[in-house]
Amino acid sequence: MTFTPDRPTACLALADGTLFYGIGFGATGQTVAELCFNTAMTGYQEIMTDPSYAGQVVTFTFPHIGNVGVNPDDDETAEPVAAGMVVKWMPTDPSNWRSVQGLDTWLAARGRIAIGGVDTRRLTRAIRQSGAPHVALAHDPEGDFDTDALIAAAREFVGLEGLDLARDVTCAQSYRWNEMRWAWPDGHQPQTDPQHKVVAIDYGAKRNILRCLASAGCDVTVLPATASYDDIMAHDPDGVFLSNGPGDPAATGVYAVPMIRDIMDKTDLPMFGICLGHQMLALALGARTVKMNHGHHGANHPVKDHDTGKVEITSMNHGFAVDGQSLPNGVVETHTSLFDGSNCGIRLDGRPVYSVQHHPEASPGPQDSFYLFERFAKAMADRRV
Repeated sequence: MTFTPDRPTACLALADGTLFYGIGFGATGQTVAELCFNTAMTGYQEIMTDPSYAGQVVTFTFPHIGNVGVNPDDDETAEPVAAGMVVKWMPTDPSNWRSVQGLDTWLAARGRIAIGGVDTRRLTRAIRQSGAPHVALAHDPEGDFDTDALIAAAREFVGLEGLDLARDVTCAQSYRWNEMRWAWPDGHQPQTDPQHKVVAIDYGAKRNILRCLASAGCDVTVLPATASYDDIMAHDPDGVFLSNGPGDPAATGVYAVPMIRDIMDKTDLPMFGICLGHQMLALALGARTVKMNHGHHGANHPVKDHDTGKVEITSMNHGFAVDGQSLPNGVVETHTSLFDGSNCGIRLDGRPVYSVQHHPEASPGPQDSFYLFERFAKAMADRRV
């Protein structure tokens, strides 16, 4: 049931003046961001630590958030990146053999604000109908809120359009990655027999993407988002990977697109992109990207693979999309969403260059899309023949 106190200790203010009151948990203070909703039933820790959620507060439509606690293995990056969270029911004491800490304590230690006791069904309907709003989220144990100031702060938020957030979440310097996917009973094990040298461009890379590359036989070197063609080629790679990330792809594309075009024009290297990396590749090939009304965020999105006719259950997290109508000649649309028909994958005809909008590493299917990593590995192997 929804817990309602005598006096609310958190307030969510929308830019249109709508107010939602509830119980605060996690850190105290105030934050401003874009509000989105996520329909996943599991994975709240992975969502909060996914760099693609930079600049966003996440509303969870599933009510039981926090019930399995948190643990270091499930972090997608070192610290939470999402600005805050909104839930219906207050988190209960965690019950899971992998749990090492409660969600409330974890959020508080990492400076992330959360609000519980909210009618998330009503809030989600508002997002779907009117688009992702700008919001201010405040947590005050005394329940002292200046609602006019909160609404004003929400209205002053600049929004995500035009923002290059990849620079904020990318790595500061290059590093090697060799940890593979989690497997029973030994957990994450190191890659000991890599077959392919891959340079991964970090626009906000999730750790499990890097693990999937390692599990597919890749020796991975991660470079910052601003890496140049010369930076990449200095590593003599067998392939180039373009990671997920936050913000407006057109803004990140200012420096990313010229590098990608240089790779395609000057080499025959296989290239694979996910999420923002997909959008970067599309821009480099001459397509456009557009801001979506409320985006795709969840772990139950059906995507059709047009090459095989199969439908994959996928994880999604994006507020911008590639305009499928803008794809130029020679660029093939390989995947589309069965929810709204939006573009979810492309490939360059006759070249081992391709990308997808969804997240094959997140395993909602659970392994419907892992073949994409294997396809990348095969393309690198074929190139050496």
